[in-house]
Amino acid sequence: MARLRLAILISGRGSNMQALLAACRSGAIAADPCLVLSNRAEAAGLAVAEEAGIPTRVVSHRDFGERAGFDAALDKALGEAGIDFVCLAGFMRLLTRNFIETWRDRMINIHPSLLPAFPGLDTHRRALAAGVKFAGCTVHFARFETDTGPIIAQAAVPVLPSDDEARLAARVLEAEHRLYPLALGLVAAGKVRVEGERAIVEAPAPTVQMLLSPTG
Repeated sequence: MARLRLAILISGRGSNMQALLAACRSGAIAADPCLVLSNRAEAAGLAVAEEAGIPTRVVSHRDFGERAGFDAALDKALGEAGIDFVCLAGFMRLLTRNFIETWRDRMINIHPSLLPAFPGLDTHRRALAAGVKFAGCTVHFARFETDTGPIIAQAAVPVLPSDDEARLAARVLEAEHRLYPLALGLVAAGKVRVEGERAIVEAPAPTVQMLLSPTG
C-alpha cells in the first residue's frame, strides 16, 4: 500500500500536529507529512513544522469574503502539494459542504469529547456541568455537520472530583496525543474502511484506552 501524502491543518500551536509528526518520523504511521497549512500566519505550530523540515503554507481566511472562496484556495494549496489525505488538528474554521465532499473519507478530525456527546465548543465546561463520569476524545472522518462522521477510535479519561476545565482539558489533551497517531496509523495501514456512516476497523480492534489519572 502506498504511503499517504499527508497535510495537517492547524490554527494554533499544533500540539496534535507534533504528535502526528513524531509518529510519522518513528515509522509508526505509513505517511509522509508533506504540508502543514494554517489559516493564521501567527499560528505557533508553523514554526514547529518548519523546524522539523515540513513545508508550510498560510491561506488566510481574512483574504476571502466568503467561505467558498477560502475553501477553494485551500483545496488548490492541497492539490499543488500533491496531498491525498488531510488531518484537521485544531483547525478552527467551518468548511463548506463542497470541500468536505471533495475530501470525503480522506480527511479526519480529532474532537475533545466522546462523540456524539458534546460536539462543538466548550466541551469540557459542558461535560463538567452535565456531571459525566468519563470524558475523552474522538477521531472521526469529517462530515459537513459539526463534529460528525464515522468514528475511528476513542479514548476515555475519568472526570475527577477535583477537576475544573483546565485540569480536565489537560488530561484529555494527553489522551489526544496518543489517540490521533493510533487512529491515523490504522487508516494509513489500510485497516479502516467506511460502510455507510460507520468506520470498520479490519484489524483486531485496539484496546480501548482508559487513561486513568487518579491524582489528577
